[in-house]
Amino acid sequence: QVQLVESGGGLVQPGGSLRLSCAASGSIFSRDGMAWYRQVPGKQREMVATISSGAYTNYRDSVKGRFIISRDNAKNTVYLQMNSLKPEDTATYYCRIIPSGPWGQGTQVTVSS
Repeated sequence: QVQLVESGGGLVQPGGSLRLSCAASGSIFSRDGMAWYRQVPGKQREMVATISSGAYTNYRDSVKGRFIISRDNAKNTVYLQMNSLKPEDTATYYCRIIPSGPWGQGTQVTVSS
């Protein structure tokens, strides 16, 4: 059974940084594409960044140049480095094996002064 566990969320001031981690178990991680999504109450979950098994990356426009997705196959972990955070980045962040794998439980990121 595939399981994903996110961590690293918290409260940060605008302009600050956070690094999210997503540890995977139960899958052949190195073969999987991975993605980070985020969701705020009342809105649809949206894709933030993706990384393929070959480490090709893709980002939504609003985070390009600020967020970096990466993976460590030896640790079965995908990361999201978030820099220059803005209040509009506040959301619950989820990781997922793409295109249709299970979701993690999410980690809350709050950007506020």
